[in-house]
Amino acid sequence: MIREPKKDMMRLSMLALVLFCAISCKQTTPTATQHVEVPATLQIQTIDTFAVQSSVRALEVVDAQTIWWAGSEGRYGFTRDGGQHWTIDSLRLDTLVPHFRAIAVTEEAVFLLSIASPALLFRSTDQGQNWDLVYREDHPAAFYDAMAFWDQEHGIAMGDPTDGCLSVILTQDGGKHWAKVDCNLLPPTEEGEAAFAASNSNIALFGQQAWLVSGGKRARVFHSPDRGQSWSVYETPIAQGGQMTGIFSADFYDEQQGIIFGGDWNEKDRNSGNKATSKDGGRTWQLLIDGEGPGYQSCIRYLPGSEGKALLSCGIPGMNYSADAGQSWQKLSSESWYTLRFGPTWQTTWLAGNGKIGRINWQDIPQ
Repeated sequence: MIREPKKDMMRLSMLALVLFCAISCKQTTPTATQHVEVPATLQIQTIDTFAVQSSVRALEVVDAQTIWWAGSEGRYGFTRDGGQHWTIDSLRLDTLVPHFRAIAVTEEAVFLLSIASPALLFRSTDQGQNWDLVYREDHPAAFYDAMAFWDQEHGIAMGDPTDGCLSVILTQDGGKHWAKVDCNLLPPTEEGEAAFAASNSNIALFGQQAWLVSGGKRARVFHSPDRGQSWSVYETPIAQGGQMTGIFSADFYDEQQGIIFGGDWNEKDRNSGNKATSKDGGRTWQLLIDGEGPGYQSCIRYLPGSEGKALLSCGIPGMNYSADAGQSWQKLSSESWYTLRFGPTWQTTWLAGNGKIGRINWQDIPQ
């Protein structure tokens, strides 16, 4: 969905104060780019009313009260009261048990997309009481990784290569119908290049633009300026060449400022060649300081209203924060999470992991 308009820099200073001074009980007030030590471990509230045997890698925050998730074993759920109560259910198609790692929510409908073959994309307009199968792909190599909407009508999903190019499907009618982009219109992929269904954040959208990220033997950024009608591909310096190396997550704060994050899933402590930023819309990428900051992370997000300075990331090794566009980092927690999303403002962060949903209310941290 289209990002909120920028706020002024005073909001960012307030964020840095809440995140760090409240945690460490320091008396100084940091600015947006100050490096502040965090002596204590951040305690993340796990939602007590959430209990389900599902690996949850797809999370969508609609507003302050409405949050949707989807996970393995065909399970999905939502709350309409900010997490006090959850509706949890599961989907089957005949004998098929889909495993969901991508979700999207528009004003009219909710969408769940499964991994593996057959790829199944479901749509519901009545809060999950009934589901329509709006796309199915039986290609043996089908494996979709992420899904997002530019607006209420135009959406995109991407997955591993089939027939020599990334799998990209588009909708222009609110998700009622989806069509696959022909490989003649997409840059070819290379042998061993694919994507990771780690956090439903392989796709970054802003305006009419889209950025898709790959991993494996290559780690590249595929870019469309026109909602998927035309495509280019750009090289990155992210670690690549192995089966589990590459880009796992991407985010763009505006049309120019972007970040990609990942690394090596098999060497999660490796913090070189795993994070890079762009200032020209994804055409070129510059590695952030190697040997510093977090290693492998599966999800990266700009904080709303931060002017592209504040970043929050998470992964199996824990959660990390940067107040200076990734030049320095503070580890906030060692607890494992797969993905994160913000509420309407930075004051609430929602997280999803293996059998759990978490929430951080920054304003409630004791001072």
